[in-house]
Amino acid sequence: MIFRLFHRRSARATIDSLYGRIVAASLRPDLYARLGVADTVEGRLESLILHVVLVLRRLRRLPPPADAVAQDLVDACFRHLDASLRELGVGDMKVPRRMKELAGGFYGRAAAYDAALDRSDMDALSSAIERNFEAAPATAAALARYCHHAETALAGLSLERLLGEADLFPSWQASECKP
Repeated sequence: MIFRLFHRRSARATIDSLYGRIVAASLRPDLYARLGVADTVEGRLESLILHVVLVLRRLRRLPPPADAVAQDLVDACFRHLDASLRELGVGDMKVPRRMKELAGGFYGRAAAYDAALDRSDMDALSSAIERNFEAAPATAAALARYCHHAETALAGLSLERLLGEADLFPSWQASECKP
């Protein structure tokens, strides 16, 4: 019994660490200063969703238990979004409705990004990013190139490296992604 409890705590700490590294990547200053992501609550949320989707795509391509890790990552993401809403002052009665809206938006964005990335359709990816980030076309195109670069980097990571301390989104040349 105690070992199962310890294992759950250990697994949650591992997932929280993974989520924290995704958040850190989604807040990299270059995304805002050079690529033009809006430095607003909405812009940061869009950046977070994009980065989570990229990691989930990698997890889907790995053998079990990566599928369980993916579900735990989604759960951690929504647990943290719930806490963030509460910190922003959203009332307890409104949080469930807002979480439902966030979930719908998350899965809608994931479907759009997945479809474009599966087809390697940079125009469709740029369009989805432009719509979701409310970004200028040049900014959306730069973010689409960033996604392509990030997905290529993630493709080389095993589950152990994803869950370890490896950089999920290694440094990249801003000039490759500039609008």
